[in-house]
Amino acid sequence: MSAVIQSSPIASPSPLAVGAHDRIIAFDGDRQVSLGQFLAQVRGVAAVLPAGRHAINLCEDRYRFLVAFCAVAVRAQTTLLPPSRAPAVIADELRRHADSYCVGDALLTDPPPHYWRLPEVLPEQAGGPLSIDDDALVAIGFTSGSTGEPRPNPKTWRSFRTSTAQNLEALGDLWPKGTRPQLVATVPSQHMYGMEMSVLLPLLGEVAVHAARPFFPQDIAGALRAAHAPRLLVTTPVHLRALLESSVELPTMAGIVSATAPLPATLAAAAEARFGCEVREVFGSTETCVIARRRTAREEAWTPLPGVHLHPQPDGSLVHAPHLSTPVALADLVEVTPLGCFLLRGRQADLLEIAGKRASLGDLTRQLQAVPGVRDGVVFQLDPCQTTGVRRIAALAVAPDIDEASILQVLRRGIDPVFLPRRLRRVDALPRNETGKLPREALLRLLQGDVQ
Repeated sequence: MSAVIQSSPIASPSPLAVGAHDRIIAFDGDRQVSLGQFLAQVRGVAAVLPAGRHAINLCEDRYRFLVAFCAVAVRAQTTLLPPSRAPAVIADELRRHADSYCVGDALLTDPPPHYWRLPEVLPEQAGGPLSIDDDALVAIGFTSGSTGEPRPNPKTWRSFRTSTAQNLEALGDLWPKGTRPQLVATVPSQHMYGMEMSVLLPLLGEVAVHAARPFFPQDIAGALRAAHAPRLLVTTPVHLRALLESSVELPTMAGIVSATAPLPATLAAAAEARFGCEVREVFGSTETCVIARRRTAREEAWTPLPGVHLHPQPDGSLVHAPHLSTPVALADLVEVTPLGCFLLRGRQADLLEIAGKRASLGDLTRQLQAVPGVRDGVVFQLDPCQTTGVRRIAALAVAPDIDEASILQVLRRGIDPVFLPRRLRRVDALPRNETGKLPREALLRLLQGDVQ
């Protein structure tokens, strides 16, 4: 097996990981794993992985995800990153991709087809440095499905290396030069944002990552306390709001990074004041990876990462970037400023035109979320009526202390009557996925008992 790892013909190899063998790549409350031990375990796991072309990585432990991802790449296999780990979604991707299997770290009572569990004690194998062909297809990410059917997006090792260098450029001034930050992430490794920030940064950026994925405020605080300074928290607006609403005390941090959903400027400013560090929002997608950054508490415009250029199109924007082999079209409408930054102006699919008047679903959602007593909410359009073709506006709100009539009364003050939701339903929680996104089908299912 060592011959497969180290001596197969590679036209343009690049290192699997950078740094000295004694640098820390992962940690938790009980252990610190050096790069040398990590590489030995990657070799050991690669030697015993099943044969195949594609692997779905279901590991919950972030370090084991990291080992499995690298072992799969070393075996010249491709990691699939479905938009959900729901059994039906996993089974569907296994059917779509030939010679595929699942790798995980849990003993499941009802495992998916072709499930292979990592050994409890990870095997180790000695050897030299590990490299990956730059043109190797190491991952296929899938869009979230929030705007329709998830779409595949292939990622080569070269594209990941280039985008990671850009991410280091975008974040590197958050910690002192010459130091090695230790990172805690609340997002799953299977999501592209989680992949970029909690898998690729530790591999290619000499960053150490916490092995867990803390969810509750106390768990996030505990993971940060296990980290050494400078500490970096990679999270989402949903988790950031939960931290602010809790009484939890966090240790000193070098910075907080947020993505996956729009971050309100008021939330960013409150987090900076409470936790004493900059909150830096990054903008990207599964198709493009991270392409821009901003300090949301103080800036509305986004600063593109080095070499990134956005060109407005009638139905969105065209992204040119060093890590993209061809320009990528996004549905986001942008306005480019004279200094080369850009402002987001919503999406073509989010723009509404009724009775000669215009509005956007994004702005309507922000107004709903700003209603006193509304903890979370979303405004969206229903499918066209089969008889009239009209697409009515609906809303879901998490508001345990006020009723629908009170919410609508506040909305009438700032929203034109033609854009008021015809259906407004209070719910216990919105059907957000692991990264805080709201898949359209989940919204419709939650509302369906109220739709005529």
